Amino acid sequence: MSGDGVDDRAQDRRGDLGVPASQDGGRDTEIAALVGRLTGADDLDAESRRSLLARLVGLLAERARRTGADGLRGGRWLAELLTEIAPHLPVRDAATLSAHHGHLTGEPLADSLVRTAMAATTAVGAAGGALAAVQFTAPPLLLTAPVQLAAETLVIAAIEVKLIAELHAVYGVQLHGSPTARAGAYLTSWARRRGIDPLKGGSLADALGTAAKAALRKRLVRTFGRTMTTMGPLLAGAAAGAALNRAATKRLAETIRADLRRQTGVPLAVRL
Repeated sequence: MSGDGVDDRAQDRRGDLGVPASQDGGRDTEIAALVGRLTGADDLDAESRRSLLARLVGLLAERARRTGADGLRGGRWLAELLTEIAPHLPVRDAATLSAHHGHLTGEPLADSLVRTAMAATTAVGAAGGALAAVQFTAPPLLLTAPVQLAAETLVIAAIEVKLIAELHAVYGVQLHGSPTARAGAYLTSWARRRGIDPLKGGSLADALGTAAKAALRKRLVRTFGRTMTTMGPLLAGAAAGAALNRAATKRLAETIRADLRRQTGVPLAVRL
């Protein structure tokens, strides 16, 4: 994953919405940049977030046509995309996180991280529902809806994977290895809903092996199914999608934190 200490707002210098302009052969890079921007979207207003999501939908549709991808509900295409993007997510180390969250440390810092991630996935659900509401009467919706759901799924998963990586940093559970290896471990943690024990043999070597890839696809399919609520009529889908995302991110964080507390000996005392 990208270097510790990367400021989520650093990308604001590029373009009106913090995303570099697409060039020939650069669309996959732009997909990663868009997802990275949306994972740190606490500084975005609703209109900007919808614009970013709409751009991501367009790029995913182009990629699907270019690669011949189909069967989005099977999870394989999304798993490949998320695996490509994960090493480039802007993950921060504990010191940088503390500086960005009012110099909090330990459990209060973890609480703040989880609240931020919950707000981010809530906002994605709301943005997806609002985008669907705007397009609801347009015939192309029937064709673009699966790609929009894929885009929402990808962003939600990325936000939660980034949260997992940063929670490990807060609890002092350090992973070593290449960015790709660490990203694979965090993706496996997300898919299996378990914290990572770096002392356990094979915790990195087994990341994204055959079983882990199957678990990742299964988890993405479940998340994809959850995002279908954003396709509800008018803005009812936005409200439903926001609420479901918030609850799911909270449950995930509680599970991961419980594992990390057991590893580090922190008392099971804090609940959001």
